Amino acid sequence: MSESSEISWADFEKVLIVAGTVTRVEAFPEARKPAWKVWADFGPYGEKKTSAQVVHLYSAEDLLGRQIVGVINFPEKQIGPFRSQFLLTGFPTEEGVVLTAIERRVPNGTRLA
Repeated sequence: MSESSEISWADFEKVLIVAGTVTRVEAFPEARKPAWKVWADFGPYGEKKTSAQVVHLYSAEDLLGRQIVGVINFPEKQIGPFRSQFLLTGFPTEEGVVLTAIERRVPNGTRLA
């Protein structure tokens, strides 16, 4: 891993990292790498969708209703026939991506501080 340069608090505040709850999960057979289509409710920010390469560790049932952490102010990204509207955060491992966990429920849309 390369060492990252320091950022200011103002830089960190630009990244909108918020809690959401997964409301829908669908297969994404058109994806080049195995992925789910995931929709999440971010409270006052509304429902957003993404493509998530987490199928190795999470079934659709594992994800549905789960509270997740998303970055919601990146520009939308076209992934094949699907438009991704947020980044589902997690940690890459040899077994697959481990989702960022919230230790106890918080209101959807709560911002990471």
